Amino acid sequence: MTIISTGARSPRADTARPGSVLAAMSSCVIMAVSLVAAVNLAVPKLTAGSLHPSPSQLLWIVDSYVLVFACLLISAGAAGDRFGRRRVLLAGLAVYTAGCVVAALAPAVPVLVAGRVVTGVGAALVMPATLSMSLQAAPPERRAHTIAVWTAATGAAGIVGNLAGGLVLQYLPWQGLFWVMAPVALALLALAARVAPRHGAPSAAGGAAGRLDPAGSALLVLAFAALLTGIIEGQERGWRDALVLGAFVLAVVAFACFAWYALRAAHPVIDPRVFASRAVAAGVLGVTVTFFGLFALFFVNAQYLQYAKGFSPLVTGVAVGPLAVGMLVVSRISPALVRRHGSRPVVAAGAALLVLGLWLLSYADAAMPYAVYAVVLVAMAAGMGLSLPALSTSILNGLPAASAGAGSGLNGAAREVGSAFGVAVFGTLLAGRMAAYAPGRSLRSLAEQGTDARLVAAFTHAASDGFRVVAVVVAVLAVVVVSLYPSSGGRLSGR
Repeated sequence: MTIISTGARSPRADTARPGSVLAAMSSCVIMAVSLVAAVNLAVPKLTAGSLHPSPSQLLWIVDSYVLVFACLLISAGAAGDRFGRRRVLLAGLAVYTAGCVVAALAPAVPVLVAGRVVTGVGAALVMPATLSMSLQAAPPERRAHTIAVWTAATGAAGIVGNLAGGLVLQYLPWQGLFWVMAPVALALLALAARVAPRHGAPSAAGGAAGRLDPAGSALLVLAFAALLTGIIEGQERGWRDALVLGAFVLAVVAFACFAWYALRAAHPVIDPRVFASRAVAAGVLGVTVTFFGLFALFFVNAQYLQYAKGFSPLVTGVAVGPLAVGMLVVSRISPALVRRHGSRPVVAAGAALLVLGLWLLSYADAAMPYAVYAVVLVAMAAGMGLSLPALSTSILNGLPAASAGAGSGLNGAAREVGSAFGVAVFGTLLAGRMAAYAPGRSLRSLAEQGTDARLVAAFTHAASDGFRVVAVVVAVLAVVVVSLYPSSGGRLSGR
């Protein structure tokens, strides 16, 4: 595992204001994560656009960014430990900008996917440094508060992506998302260069910190890419197709090879032995499951509100606002609830609210009043606001204090893996059930004929089936998460 060498603080680092650092780092988090939600909002325009993506290509446009983001997070954390977290953060913001430009100029789906991959690399370089540098700047007694604010930023990022994306897509084609994000990234690069702490020196060449693991990282990317390929391509090609079956076999082999390699490597990108800690295992699985449910919602939300409710892109972005209220308000009280009751009951309550919200969304159709839909979103957001700070803290507190960088990378990887699989699973279910309810028609037909009542009904029925499957999956895995927590473990503390 990557170990952070804190090094000596420079005079400039000692004068860095914790609030300014936290605000800048949280803004970088929001930028990196919000693009996932914003692209989901653009699905109707992408579907009906000139690139003519197939259902599987559409999922790759959404998921390629998240896949690379997830699989490179921990390696990016190690790069920050080795070369300096501030330096890697600034490089990541520059790469992110370049990826946005490539995506905006894409003349075909493969180029768009390539741009999304480059942007994902940049986001991966940015994310690990944000939490570790925020914690470096914070006094010990503000550690729990810093984690809670950073966690709230990861949740609020999806809301910001919907609101800003809705505003952009109201007036611009889908390319406008990337033309807007490029200057945002450049502005944050300038801000981070000004306020980011300079302490946290690169580790010595012979130390444990900052040891890169290209072989382990490659195996992880291969394993997750193969698994997503099987899920995404299965619906379009057929589940018995040679490519689909081969992808699933390759995923199993790659995961097995990674485990074998990581248990023998001196400094693996992820040491499987860390999951012997019940707090770490519960935290990682819990974060993954929570974002699996959240991004299943994000993938279908924009389509539901635009196709079934007739909302414009701007109104659609505003309509997801109740999620922000629940997330931001409840996440602020979550640390106090954990200190009083412990992580297990707080996480259990949060998971129950999330499952309830997903199940209730399965009843959403064109006739459901938006006010009812909004109440369900608030319930889901409250569940996430309750559980996510506790889950993130569980990961960090389950690792040695010197491994904060590795812990934040593991936390981020869990979040993005959950997001990728939420989109892939729900997108596959939606396309398959849509074809069953409206034979010979597709989501593209719906995008081109959004007012067709038969197609809208087929879409809402398909989405209902998807929500029920996702709710059951989240419920089952949430039981595992809660059972993993030691009765006195996972409390917020300031080391």
